[in-house]
Parts: sequence; structure tokens; C-alpha cells
Amino acid sequence: MNAAPADQIRLLDVQALDVRLSQLAHKRRTLPEHAEIDALNADHTQLRDLLVAAQTEESDTAREQTKAEQDVDQVRQRAARDQKRLDSGAVTSPKDLENLQHEIASLAKRQGALEDVVLEVMERRESAQERATELTGRVESIHSKLSDATSRRDTAAEEIDAEIASVTKEREVIAGTIPADLLGLYDKLRGQQGGVGAARLFQRRCDGCRQELAITELNEVRAAAADAVVRCENCRRILVRTPESGL
Repeated sequence: MNAAPADQIRLLDVQALDVRLSQLAHKRRTLPEHAEIDALNADHTQLRDLLVAAQTEESDTAREQTKAEQDVDQVRQRAARDQKRLDSGAVTSPKDLENLQHEIASLAKRQGALEDVVLEVMERRESAQERATELTGRVESIHSKLSDATSRRDTAAEEIDAEIASVTKEREVIAGTIPADLLGLYDKLRGQQGGVGAARLFQRRCDGCRQELAITELNEVRAAAADAVVRCENCRRILVRTPESGL
């Protein structure tokens, strides 16, 4: 393949722009905010699960407390009725009086035990409420941090995207001046060689693979016509000659 020396030099400009585009794409993918957001999302998921558990416990204990208070009220009402019967004098049989007094005493013990249950449930409910309140605050804090990190990520990404657009436009302009066959070869090699399809020959060394050319290869490059498109024997990239090639 043959191409004017000036076209080959411009190929290096395209290569430099492609390297910059790759760097920008990598920078966009590896913005520190991505990892920060992932970590915050993981924390948020964990905290939300804990919050749901605390809210569920609070709801369950609220129902449990209501039921326990109803049980206490029923026992209290029954005891009040029995006490009213006892105080009214309507019960005159000694045995009935003894049974009624025994029932009142049993109800008092039952009421005391149920009131202890109410207190225990209330303590568990209060603990669940405090836990839910704490977790709600932590979730809100995570939301705030996520919002800030997302804003910073989006701003950084927009700046990178603007530069990518500018560099892409510049590449299109320069690439448009390079012969299609030369550009096609370059693009093919770039895909095969890790994003570098053309390299400068600098002081007898290929800038693509960093290998110094052997004397026989140097002689071949020296003997090649100025418009000949030469390739590095080691990496097979297009080797662009410049005044600093050391030939």
C-alpha cells in the first residue's frame, strides 16, 4: 500500500485522538462516584430491610399490646362485677361468698399477670419504635448522600461527554482527509492491536511495541519509498516515519 507521507503523519494525529477517546471512555466508566453510588445503594438496601423489619415489629407489637390491654380490661370488668355483687349483700350463702371471694382474688392475680404482659409488650414496642426512628434517619442520610453522589457523577459524565464529542468531531475532520484504504487498514489493525493501529518510528524504535528495529529491518525501511506504508515486523502496526526516526 502507498500513501503520501503527509497522510501517514495525519494518521498519527488520528491515533492520538483515538487514544484520547479510549482514555475518556475509561475515565467515564471508572468515575469514583460509580463505586461510591454502588456502596451507598448496598447500604441503602440493607438499611431498608432493617427498617422494614423494625416497622413490622412495631406494628406486630402494637396489635399485641391492644390485645393484651383488652384482656386486662375484660378481667378488670369481671372483677368489678364480682366485687359489686359481694358489696351488695345479695350473696348470703357462706359457700357462695367463699367462691366469690376466691374468684375475685384469682381475677386480681390474673389482672396483675396480664398487666405485666402489657408492660413487657409496651417495652418491646417502644424499642421497635426507637429502632425504626433511628433507621429512618439513617435511610434519609443515605438518600442525601446518594443524591449528592449522583449529581457529582452526572456532572463529571457530562463534562467527559462534551470532551468526547469535541474529540470525535476533530477525529472525523482529520480522518476525512486520509485515503480510505489507509484509514481502513489502520482501523482494522487498531481493533486487533489493543486500540493502536499506527505508531511513530522514533529513534529506530517502534512506539507501538517499544521494540528497537533490527538492522536488517532498518535497512528495509530506509530503502522503502517515501510513500510506502511500512509495517513493524514485531507488532505489525503501521510504522510512520518522521524526521526523528533515526534513519
